[in-house]
Amino acid sequence: MLRIAFTGTGYIARIHAQAARKLPDVVLTAVVNHRPESMATFAADFGIPRQYREVKDLLADGGVDALVVCTPNYLHAPQTIAALEAGVHVMVEKPMAMNAAEAEAMVATSRRSGALLMVAHCWRFDPEVRWLRQQVEAGRLGRIVRTRGYGVHVQWGPGGWFTQKRFAGGGALADMGIHALDTARFLLGDPLPVSVYARVGTYYGDYDVDDTGVLIVNWDNGAVSVIESGWWQPYADGPEAATQLYGTAGFGQVFPTRLVLGGEEVPSGFLPVRDPHCPQSLYDDQMAYFVDCIRQGRPPVPGGVEGWINMRVVDAAYESARRGEVVHLPSI
Repeated sequence: MLRIAFTGTGYIARIHAQAARKLPDVVLTAVVNHRPESMATFAADFGIPRQYREVKDLLADGGVDALVVCTPNYLHAPQTIAALEAGVHVMVEKPMAMNAAEAEAMVATSRRSGALLMVAHCWRFDPEVRWLRQQVEAGRLGRIVRTRGYGVHVQWGPGGWFTQKRFAGGGALADMGIHALDTARFLLGDPLPVSVYARVGTYYGDYDVDDTGVLIVNWDNGAVSVIESGWWQPYADGPEAATQLYGTAGFGQVFPTRLVLGGEEVPSGFLPVRDPHCPQSLYDDQMAYFVDCIRQGRPPVPGGVEGWINMRVVDAAYESARRGEVVHLPSI
């Protein structure tokens, strides 16, 4: 029996809880939140017996095998590190931390304790994204020269802590751009970033974080990725995590998912548009993978390292935007 606890009671916590309760031999054991009313409702909805205001109190009582961290970004590192130090496995929402330094500390703690760390970069579990990755692995597109991806909300944007730098660390880039960034990286086979150039700004709201961004990321495999991020944008060329791949032997993309080889369309078997774009099944597969990794004692991918590399790119993008020049990343 695997006992899972949750920090946070918002939208994404409910999505993860729905996924967890579908799995055999998994018990939703506890929830942590600073708002008693929200916590009580969450616990009642999911049949969770234990409620805590602080992660430290949960860990002191024990009886938990894994923690799913769904709180605002500024709490990701301290809550994750506390759980890992207690030998509790963690799946943490993206972005995994406020910055790369926090992310690196989370990775180091996981390595010291032996507890597993997974970052919820959900699009790696999407069947269409995985299909396109298989086409790349099979060499059907040749060498990938460049990619273009989108992490954009059209005519919408979040409120609350998402728009406050002290709680979120960054804005649309950290919230949405990271989806496009990780999807591109996954499709490319997880290369390492070499340099980043970015233009980031705030144009659509009164807050102290960004709502518009364009990144150019050079990878150590020779490919280059253009990443667009945004909230409240008037238009986007594709939905969340939509990515285009330009190869020496063809073109591929997800959302809509297609392949063009020799100028001819290759049927993918997927519908041009799906509704909803982010189905519950995506998160079900992600949670099932996390639980399986725990049971098999297998380090998950995306793990802490993948999340940390993404945070290095995000940090470099903000630095590039401040300096107005390319930022080169040291090798790891």
